[in-house]
Amino acid sequence: MTGRSEVREVNGYAGNKDDYLARLRRVEGQVRGLQRMVVEDKYCIDILTQVSAATRALQSVALGLLEDHLGHCVAHAVAEGGPGADEKVREASAAIARLVRS
Repeated sequence: MTGRSEVREVNGYAGNKDDYLARLRRVEGQVRGLQRMVVEDKYCIDILTQVSAATRALQSVALGLLEDHLGHCVAHAVAEGGPGADEKVREASAAIARLVRS
């Protein structure tokens, strides 16, 4: 059990799912490219440049997911009120803190 409600809820990113999947596939391709660069003994700075690009791409996905979560999941919980709203806000705050630290 994950600690989540057993009721199936629609995720905030549901309307953008295909876009997120496409973006994550591009990141996956970037990471495979990084592996090839290491295998082929490419110049360190060139590899670091590509690591930075992949990192920015993942951060972009994370920020989009966070925006969707705030606009859908957190907003819905706040509208309903109660302890669930407080939990969603704490959860979002913790996710933001993790993103800031990364």
